Parts: sequence; C-alpha cells; structure tokens
Amino acid sequence: MIAVPMAAGVLAFIPGWARQRPWILPFVGVFHFTMTILALRDYPSTAPHEWIALDSLGCIFLGIVSSVFLICSFYAPGYLAIRAERPNRMLCAGIPVMLGSATLIIFSQHLGLLWVAMEMTTVAAAPLIYFNRTTRSIEATWKYLVIGSVGIALALLGSFFLAYSAHAGGMETTLFLPDLRAHATGFSRPWVRAAFVLLLVGFGTKMGLAPLHTWKPDAYGEAPGLVGALLAGGLTNCAFLALLRVYTIVNAAGEGVFARELLVGMGLFSMATAAVFMIRQRDFKRLLAYSSVEH
Repeated sequence: MIAVPMAAGVLAFIPGWARQRPWILPFVGVFHFTMTILALRDYPSTAPHEWIALDSLGCIFLGIVSSVFLICSFYAPGYLAIRAERPNRMLCAGIPVMLGSATLIIFSQHLGLLWVAMEMTTVAAAPLIYFNRTTRSIEATWKYLVIGSVGIALALLGSFFLAYSAHAGGMETTLFLPDLRAHATGFSRPWVRAAFVLLLVGFGTKMGLAPLHTWKPDAYGEAPGLVGALLAGGLTNCAFLALLRVYTIVNAAGEGVFARELLVGMGLFSMATAAVFMIRQRDFKRLLAYSSVEH
C-alpha cells in the first residue's frame, strides 16, 4: 500500500506518454482502496517494536484518506484532458507519492518515521500547488513550503523533547509509539509539556490551525480543485492523526488536561478566525480553505 503508489509516482515521471499517464491515477486509487478494505477487514495487532503496523486509530484515517484519493483519482483524467495545455507529469507523479506518504504516516508506529513521512507529503504536494505556473501559484507554493518546513522542524524538535522526557524520568529513550504510551507515567512532566507545545505548533501548521493557517487560503486558491481536496481530506487528516498519537502519550503521562486545554483553545480560535474571513469571501476555493481551518 506504500510501495505501489510510490512506484507509480516514479513511473508517471517518465517522459513521453502524456496522454496515457493520467490513467495511472485511477489504477492506483482502485488498488489502494481494495487493499484498504482487506486491511480493515482483519488488521493486525501492533507489536512493541514494529515500525509499520495498522492499529485501530489508523483504521479510521486509512479509510477516509483512501476514499478521498479514490474519488480524486477518477476525477483527474477528465480534468487533465480539459487542461491539456498544461504538462501533467508532475501532477500524475505527485499524487501517488502523496498517497504513499500519507499511508506511511497512518502505518507509522515510530515517531521519527512518522516525521519523515510527514515531510515527504510536503515535498510531494508542493509541485501540485504550482500546477498553473502563474505568479500567484509560485507565491502560494513558496508560502506553503516555508511555513510547512518551519512547522515540521518544530515537530522534529518536539519529538526530541518527548524522547528526552523519558531520559529525564530515568528511563531508556525511545521513539516507538507503543513504548512511549506504555512508559509515559514516568516521564518528566515539564519536558512532556514542552514537547506537546512544539508538536502542536508543528503538526498544527500542517493541519492549518489558526494562527498557523496562512498558507491554506493561497494554496487552496491557486492549486487545482482536486489538489485542494487532497490537501483537505488527506494531508490535514494525516497531521491530525499525528497529533492524536502524540496526545495519547501526553494523556498517559498525566498531562491530558493541559493538552486538552491547548487543543480546545486553538480549536476555538481557528473557528473564530475562519468565520471572520469567510463572511465576505467570494473565491470558492479560498472559501474551502477557511472552511478547512474552521473544521
């Protein structure tokens, strides 16, 4: 489910067959959705030191992400036929890579691997935003890259803080999610709090939580509609899943109230901010961006 979309992205990047290339996307979408159904039917339990595994939380997000990509994959060939004046190689290569990266996020049981997969989605999505190759689209792409890179860097620092909280508590450091949850009660609470703040800002940037949302209106407004759907239904959900995984660790460490207060505060602020900008918004895709911030 990870390797096939990645391989399809590499295959789509080969030049010389622009008319047939878009049909790679429905093939990948159907394959991934079929494998998702099989995985959800009988997902395995998570072993303590297994890097890639599907747990109950991942099942929910896998079904959502796979369904969104399936719908967009069937929409893509018709859209690209209408936009025949634009090269389709980057779009056809980027969408499967984005799907493979999102799947890796869902399956990751190691905080470091999850971070790498999240960064892969950033790299894969950037050329998709630049599809129209206009001045505004290049501005939106750079804004997405710069803000997203700063956010993901803070998330990496937060991961280190979370690992150090175990060391400060006198335990062996680890980034395996099951181990972190199992031994969280002995973690140093100040370091746990600092780690959650950094991870909330980092993954919150990828989610588009206000005031970290400033890349969203430009990216959604300038990217093709199906790319906006993938960002809203794919990337945002994966960042939310990463944040939920961190929350389960922080909650097990006894700092659940602290984490919930931050989440509710940012949630309310996101709703209020999006509502203000949605009132007089006339661009449909930018309206979708603010709706994504609100939700």
